[in-house]
Order: sequence, then C-alpha cells, then structure tokens
Amino acid sequence: MSRSQADVVIVGGGFMGAATAFFLRQRGRSVILLERGLIGQQASGTNFGNVRRQGRFLPQLPLANRSREIWGKLPELIQHDAEFLMSGHIRVCYRDEQADQFEVYAKEASQYGLKLDLFRGAEMKARFPFLGPEVLSASYSEKDGHANPRLAAPAFGRAAARLGAQIVENTEIATVEKEGAEFRATSTDGRTFHAPVLLVTAGAWGSLLSEQFGEPVPIAVHGPQMAVTEPTTYGIQPVVGVSSPNIEEVLYFRQVTRGNIVIGGCARGPAYPDVRRAYVLPQNTLLQFKQMHRLAPALAKLNIIRVWSGIEGYMPDDRPIMGASGNVSGLYYAFGFCGHGFQLGPGVGDTMAELIDTGATSTPLEPFDIRRFAAVATQAQQAA
Repeated sequence: MSRSQADVVIVGGGFMGAATAFFLRQRGRSVILLERGLIGQQASGTNFGNVRRQGRFLPQLPLANRSREIWGKLPELIQHDAEFLMSGHIRVCYRDEQADQFEVYAKEASQYGLKLDLFRGAEMKARFPFLGPEVLSASYSEKDGHANPRLAAPAFGRAAARLGAQIVENTEIATVEKEGAEFRATSTDGRTFHAPVLLVTAGAWGSLLSEQFGEPVPIAVHGPQMAVTEPTTYGIQPVVGVSSPNIEEVLYFRQVTRGNIVIGGCARGPAYPDVRRAYVLPQNTLLQFKQMHRLAPALAKLNIIRVWSGIEGYMPDDRPIMGASGNVSGLYYAFGFCGHGFQLGPGVGDTMAELIDTGATSTPLEPFDIRRFAAVATQAQQAA
C-alpha cells in the first residue's frame, strides 16, 4: 500500500482544514489534506453563509475579527471572492429584555473593536422598512455580511493545491495514532499518511478521532433547516437574524444579488453521521414561513424552491474545540463550531497555521481548549 509523508497531516477537508492547509503552505510547511468525500461537502458547504461577528461569545471576537480581515482580502489571497458581500448584518428582537441586552452587548463588543449601531422606533423603520411591526429593536454591524458556503472551502482547497498542498479526497480515515515522533493516519483501503504534526478538523466526526488519543468530547449532531425562495427584486442588503431565547423565533435570512432569499433557523433537524445524512422536516419549513411573516411580511409571499440540511457538531457550552491536544504533543484540533463556524473559517486556518508553525498564536484560544472536557475522558477510561 502507498505511504505519503508531509510536515502536517490534516484530517477533515471542510473550511477549517482547507484554510489551514492554505496558510500552512504560505508558511512553507508541506501538507496532506485528507477528506472522506469532497472538499467542503459537509457542514462547510451546507450552512447559511453568515459572515457575522455580532452576537458571538465575546472572547471569540478576536478570532472573528482576524477572520473578517481575511474575508476582505479573498480575491488577492485565493483568487476567488466566494461571493462575499459586506452587506451589513442586523440582529432584531421582539421584547424589551432582548433590546436591553443589545445595549449591553454593544458596549462590551466595542472593547473588542466591533462597532454596533442600535435602532428603535421610527428610526429603525426608516432604515429597515421591510421589518414587521412586532420588531422592537435592531443592532446593526456595518462591516459584517454573507458569502456562498458552496464556494468558500473549495476555493481555499484549490488555492492550497496551487501552493503545493496534497489534497486527497474520497479517502476515509479509519485510525489515527502516534508512533514515536510521527503520526500515522490509515485509510480504510490501507493507505497510510505520516507527519510529525496531526490536525483534526473533522467537524461532527472530530470526537471519533480525538477519542483515539484519550480525549473524547460530548459532541452532539444536528441538521440545520435551510431553504431558498424563488428570486425577487434585489432590495434587502443586510443579513437579518432574530435574537430570542425561544429557538422557534430564531429565524434568519439573506438575499443574494440574484434575488433569491436564503432562510434558516427556527429549529434543528435530525442528522446521522454514520450514513452522512441530515434531513429537513416539513413542519420546520412551515414554522419558518410563520416566522418570516412576522419578521419581514412581504417575503412570506414567496415560493420555496429548495430545502436542504447538513451535519453540524455542537458542544454543550456552545464553544468549539480549537488548539493543542492536552495529551499528545504535535496533535491539534479545530472542530465542533456549533453551527456558527463559517465566518471563522479563514481566521481559524490562519490561527492554526500560526500555532502549528511557531508554537504560539496572537489570537487567544484558551476558552476553546479541549482540556475543559477532561472529565469526559476520565470517565471513558474508567468505564473501559
């Protein structure tokens, strides 16, 4: 069987893996990127396409800011814009308590360099006339926006390949292990891939690999409920999302320049990682119709032309796993981005490449350390 060697082996060819491969090649590191299907085929290509910073866990904003800077440089960086538009992003709410939270968050986010403008009443209606009468307040981030998830990860993969990365698709990895100073990833057909550094960017499947090094994590899988409408006259630039403690109210939408409205939210559907399938439930699409009539009444008259889902990995604290292993030197992770990893993709790639190449990074990663789930590993070992 064939044997391949590089400085770094990356298992998982989604946005995080493809972007890291690109930035590692920029730093002169040889890379093998392994993907069970096609680059960007899973959650990286089936998500909503939000390029937003507002609403994030505040300590994640340095990473999101780093990523946003890269989004603005895509054409010269990877020769593709992934249809990124700095359209602006608004979060809206229906209740006073959420509006109060908008004010608190805007003050705290400003300390991280994120400027948010708050609108209410007549000023909000004049600025965003498509909003429904129940909308109470809007938080606007001018430099956020959206992009096409079907294009972003493959574009980074092609750019990495042009720089010399080995992109190996349709290759399922059965085992990962460390032998002496090197890692070995073995595919189901017997091929082996070797490197002194291993990065796991396998999304919802990440724990299946991390547990082989004694670091299982309690990852849950869900399917986003996505839909797109027939095209209509292009007129709504910002991405719009509802903030609410009630998930059935959390609708979001964006209009692409072709006129179609992309819709997500209100619920999550079933996902089955073992067979790589996720499903949209009809009742969830109907709920989206109901909430769209509330959020932007004019859009509720449009016809849905397609629905889809994907497999996303969620951590119990809504934070990803990102950084070095707590057990094994040379092992790194970047997975479990809880349905909000698309905007972070370029920044994760740049940060992980820096960390792998230099041993440190200027972007704080402590809140995402896998060791916060060390108790899970201990229980698994005791059970064994």
